[in-house]
Amino acid sequence: MKYYIKTFGCQMNVYDSGRIAGILKTLGYTEASALPEADLVIFNTCHIREKAAEKVFSDLGRLNIIREERAARGLDTVIGVTGCVVQAEDEQIWKRAPFVDFALGPLTYHRLPEVLAKISRKKNQFIIDTDFPAEDKFDFLPENYASGGCSFLAVQEGCNNFCTYCVVPYTRGAEYSRPVEAVLEEARRLIKSGSVELNLLGQNVNSYHGEDASGHERNLAYLIRRLAEIDGLQRIRYTTSYPADMDDELISCYRDVPQLMPFLHLPVQSGSDRILKAMNRRHTSGDYLKIIDKLKAANPNIGMSSDFIVGFPGETDTDFRATLDIVNKVQYIQAFSFKYSPRPGTPAALMPGQIPEKIKKERLEILQNLLFDYQLHFNNQCVGKTMPVLFEQKGRHKGQFIGRTPYMQNLHAELPADCLNHIINIKVTGATTNSLTGKGV
Repeated sequence: MKYYIKTFGCQMNVYDSGRIAGILKTLGYTEASALPEADLVIFNTCHIREKAAEKVFSDLGRLNIIREERAARGLDTVIGVTGCVVQAEDEQIWKRAPFVDFALGPLTYHRLPEVLAKISRKKNQFIIDTDFPAEDKFDFLPENYASGGCSFLAVQEGCNNFCTYCVVPYTRGAEYSRPVEAVLEEARRLIKSGSVELNLLGQNVNSYHGEDASGHERNLAYLIRRLAEIDGLQRIRYTTSYPADMDDELISCYRDVPQLMPFLHLPVQSGSDRILKAMNRRHTSGDYLKIIDKLKAANPNIGMSSDFIVGFPGETDTDFRATLDIVNKVQYIQAFSFKYSPRPGTPAALMPGQIPEKIKKERLEILQNLLFDYQLHFNNQCVGKTMPVLFEQKGRHKGQFIGRTPYMQNLHAELPADCLNHIINIKVTGATTNSLTGKGV
């Protein structure tokens, strides 16, 4: 039996897909090289933006054609949907795609073996599980091993912030932090099996509060310092962070822990205090800028990334200019920016002052042009510098490989094949908005 997993959305979904693959391998499945070869297809989904959710249903429609073609050849295809769309859409999945066999929420995919067993015993049934179970799903998953030089490691899940535009608290549930020792054990296993970089994941990762062996709650700064003691771990990252949870202990790690990369993704969403309040964000633009000042004092070489939403209900031209203003003050080296997308069930979807699509599009273009200018400026400043690069995949051209710098920039270089999953010093020779080129030194 062969499986195929398509992942939509965030890095947590990428991590979850890896764990789902691990479950399937323990059941004897092997990975299909192409979708039409698969006996089991799973879409692991994202519901943060409307476009992401609708793409799932569009792709399910195309998958149904493949399922029918396989059926004509006498081959069964089991189709499953996992992740946040399941939690948000619930029974709508089967109504919109009645050929789907099962749907599991993001906290229940560890029950996959039981679900597949039920389907094998009884065809033509739809199984859905969107519980927020009392048991920790991580206790029921097979051990996780590295698949490359960089590995994702989930340390926290869920969110208690209830930003008015966001579905995460409804799809991922309340905040939960894995115990310190469980994280360290998985980290050691990943390093032993070949990883040199760990990216700690959570919907609100810097609110981490896992218990240590003595039962005391520990914060993310403590966890990072413990991880840094592991032999062979050369790089530590974490995402995604919430500004109000960026405490002084965590900031000091950028001064004290050399393995912690000098790059932080810290979403501000808007530069307008009025809009931030409407979003139910627990920070003002002034609070945010004070955090940036502290980070730069701890490590002058730190580079900042962020998320922005334009066209939030009630956003005026003055509010939008405040967002441009904070971009000019921080000078982000990378960023993600989006038009506001109403999500059903969130307070913002019912707010007055919904912004016309044309205005949202115009504002997004202005913001992205400014963000890209700063990104290109930073990349150009890297030309001539030597940077340690972790190479993770082959490029499009013979002998070309792609890696990531400490600042998460993609870098292309021609190197020997044994460079994969290793950190190599590279002199940067060229830059564009989205990538760097270089050569070994």
